[in-house]
Amino acid sequence: MEKNKASVSFVLPCLNEERTLSTVLKKINYVRKNELKNRNVEIVVSDNGSSDRSIEIAKANGASVSIAKNRGYGAALDNGIRSSKNEIIIFADADNTYDFYESVQLINKLEEGYDFVYGSRLKGEIKDGAMPFIHRYVGTPILNFIINLLYSYNGIKVTDCNSGFRCFYKKHYLKLGIKGSGMEFASEMLVKVFKNKLKVADIPISLHPDIENRVPHLSTWRDGMRHLLQILIEAPSFFYRSGLTVWIISILFSLTSMIFGQISVGPFNLFGIHTMIFSSFGSIFGIVLWSIGLFIYRPSENRTNMYYFLYNLPEDKLFYYSSTIISTSILMFVYIFYIWYQFDFKFLELEKETLFIANLASNGILLITQTIALHLLKRS
Repeated sequence: MEKNKASVSFVLPCLNEERTLSTVLKKINYVRKNELKNRNVEIVVSDNGSSDRSIEIAKANGASVSIAKNRGYGAALDNGIRSSKNEIIIFADADNTYDFYESVQLINKLEEGYDFVYGSRLKGEIKDGAMPFIHRYVGTPILNFIINLLYSYNGIKVTDCNSGFRCFYKKHYLKLGIKGSGMEFASEMLVKVFKNKLKVADIPISLHPDIENRVPHLSTWRDGMRHLLQILIEAPSFFYRSGLTVWIISILFSLTSMIFGQISVGPFNLFGIHTMIFSSFGSIFGIVLWSIGLFIYRPSENRTNMYYFLYNLPEDKLFYYSSTIISTSILMFVYIFYIWYQFDFKFLELEKETLFIANLASNGILLITQTIALHLLKRS
């Protein structure tokens, strides 16, 4: 055994995989005895509550078995990774859809100087029936786009965010602080790898169909939404920038409409009352979008933006700002009502000004109530 060769742990999450587990383990054992014969190699089957012969099969094929205390794909993987003893971790499903004969390619790529390597199914060969149309051409490409939009750096782009064939150093994994216990574990890992600026690479791999009559553990819409939420929860800055941008544009359109009035551009009449109505909706949507980031914000991430100021607002100032904004907003609405009263509750000549004031008042109340909600959640 060469001293300079890093040790390797194969980690397999397992839930009732007796029909495929033996085949998978035989492939890994072949790789271990031939292509990795100069390394210290172990196989860890992280069992997630199997009621079939999976544990018996794992032990019979030279694997150690670690029982995951919590249920879920992510919980099983986390348990297996933490139970492993070696430097390099390589994991994939125990259903034989990934080809472990290709695992050496991931290890070799990792040792070219990378911190994290994953197999890209979309760059490789997807066998007939191996991947549903909606996953291949809709779900995965959309999630790839969102991750690249929010987290890509130095030109590194993810090509298959949902790939379950991954290779990395255990020391890096332990620093990521991954919490997801379900299928969203895969997205959380990738997002945190990008956020920690680890050196990432992919290689083309093949994907094979499930065996006949196997019930998949993946639920398209439920797990797809879990992936999306997990990706977004790590990006409060996205909601900060996008919400603020939408709000500023909406207010500018509303101001332009109020000051300059309707402008005809070809067949279009812009900046009239209808523009103000849509701008009012846009400003409210902007604050709501911005507020999502406020609720998922972590003070350790950014100490310079408005989120940090509102998150750490002392109670006396929170009371002062709240009472001031709410009182001012109420006075604005009272003023509008008074003008309406002056016109005997008939058509208002100042409808643009009235609409703009009502919009500002609504925006102010929405902002402060969201801030109060944040402080309530901090205390729950």
